[in-house]
Amino acid sequence: MQESQIRDSIEEVRSGRLPRRDFIQKLVAAGLTAPMASMLLMHAGVAQAQANPVYKPTKRGGGGALKLLWWQGATLLQPHFANGTKDQEGSRIFYESLAVWDNDGNLVPILAAEVPSRENGGLSADGKSVTWKLKRGVTWHDGQPFTADDCVFTWEFAKDPATAAVTSGVYKDVMVAKVDSHTIRVTFAKPTPFWATAFVAAEGMVIPKHLFGPYIGGKSREAPNNLKPVGTGPYKFVDFKPGDMVRGEINTSYHMPNRPYFDTIEMKGGGDATSAARAVLQTGEYDYAWNLQVEDEVLKRMEDGGKGRAHIIPSGDIEFIMLNQTDPWTEVDGERASIKSKHFAFSEPAVRQAMSLLADRAAIQQFIYGRTGVATSNFLNNPAKFRSPNTKFEFNVDKANALLEGAGWKKGADGIREKGGKKMKFVYQTSVNAIRQKEQAVIKQAAQKAGIELELKSVTASVFFSSDVANPDTYGKFWADLQMYTTTMTQPDPERFMDQYRTHEISSKANKWQGRNISRWRSEEYDKVYAQAEGELDPVKRAALFIRLNDLVVADNAIIPLISRPRVRGAGVKLVTSLSGWDLDLSVLHNWYREA
Repeated sequence: MQESQIRDSIEEVRSGRLPRRDFIQKLVAAGLTAPMASMLLMHAGVAQAQANPVYKPTKRGGGGALKLLWWQGATLLQPHFANGTKDQEGSRIFYESLAVWDNDGNLVPILAAEVPSRENGGLSADGKSVTWKLKRGVTWHDGQPFTADDCVFTWEFAKDPATAAVTSGVYKDVMVAKVDSHTIRVTFAKPTPFWATAFVAAEGMVIPKHLFGPYIGGKSREAPNNLKPVGTGPYKFVDFKPGDMVRGEINTSYHMPNRPYFDTIEMKGGGDATSAARAVLQTGEYDYAWNLQVEDEVLKRMEDGGKGRAHIIPSGDIEFIMLNQTDPWTEVDGERASIKSKHFAFSEPAVRQAMSLLADRAAIQQFIYGRTGVATSNFLNNPAKFRSPNTKFEFNVDKANALLEGAGWKKGADGIREKGGKKMKFVYQTSVNAIRQKEQAVIKQAAQKAGIELELKSVTASVFFSSDVANPDTYGKFWADLQMYTTTMTQPDPERFMDQYRTHEISSKANKWQGRNISRWRSEEYDKVYAQAEGELDPVKRAALFIRLNDLVVADNAIIPLISRPRVRGAGVKLVTSLSGWDLDLSVLHNWYREA
């Protein structure tokens, strides 16, 4: 389908001559995905379809206990300090955003009365503002009313540099004003085609002004409610043991009728993915398990038990290796991995290219992931319109050896390459997980053949993905030479996903290692192209700019994409969920119930 045809079709939908559903089917037939088609309409300001999932319960409560397993246990319950999915999910039990994303890329209102559009006056014609009307009659768990003041405060809290919020990048460049008690306006400095970041999905959870007001800025970490959330969500806080257990009970004043279904909820942390899969799929001890990063053959055998099934949901998540651009072992001005330093080996393009050639992605897919992952050379893989056709991966030990030899890295008597008195010995870290340890072994075996010694380090997931500023082993600090994990894409648009290579997002001591650019890779061209993409209103040109961003970071081998991962979750056969590949698992927790 040509660019002009897409534009014509969008105008037909806007005028009512072409049903929205027909537009999406037309683009899917042309090779695009439903989320991408929805994004095209949203960027054009066309009203979104209001998702209406089937929900059978006719009364609130009575469903007993809902038991969840998150083998990476939540360590805090403050959504604006949550730099790992586990903490976002733990927070989402209690806090809510104005809207969330469904699996087709549609916005679904939660605390908003409706999704903004041109038709309802929510979107300005110049693309510089969005007006949200808030749902009335919503109360916080302590009975206080939810109003526009809470949204304005959340913006002030997150954008304050002294707060050091993970979400500061979302809020620092926008202005938020109260229009009336239940209306806010978000204003952008320039035309912004993707306006649905602030107050939406994982980074959009609203916190109560009356409880966090005294703790804005430098006192933000002292707030008692960082560990005892008071939200508007379907469940009220009962108990929290960091890294172990989150407990909640039904919110009998919840703002949606007949919801929630369950009387209590518990999110059990710890263990590992395989144990979690077994507890849901094989024994039925638990109702739901997050992120079953388990060998596919093992999953299939467990499903044969008949107690549960694996749900595989398309997403933009990516398992990848990050090469440290800075020196993680030497302090500069009191800071390891300072942006003022450079890595002794990975600062050389030939070394980075060699490392990419030593990653046997095809074998990792075939023998480890199976149906739960696809080998890829791209960091940005979904929606398909944003997937670059310009990259490719290759596994070639001989070529890697030739590159290193040509760059002056010579093998010593012990078989390890060295140059200038420095040996090619790297620490390669990731979280404790059976699949990841196998991936590490695959990479290590190839590296040995190229004269590189890898010391494999595995960190407990609750520590590795923690935002604890005192812990040296968090992925945010990245005090190792290489590290590997999956980064999640929490919206069907790549703008927030691709900002993790911008210079101003570099993780450092100054921002308490909350910056999203953990590899500390820098590129003036990347920053420039990103700024163009932010303001490009033409959806086709905008997609091309994001493909260019992917190509820049991939071609420089600052990262090594490995596996494009759909989300794999386990659920009991009677549990009804509404999972989305573009938002948190618990984004519509209020709609979960159990079939009789």
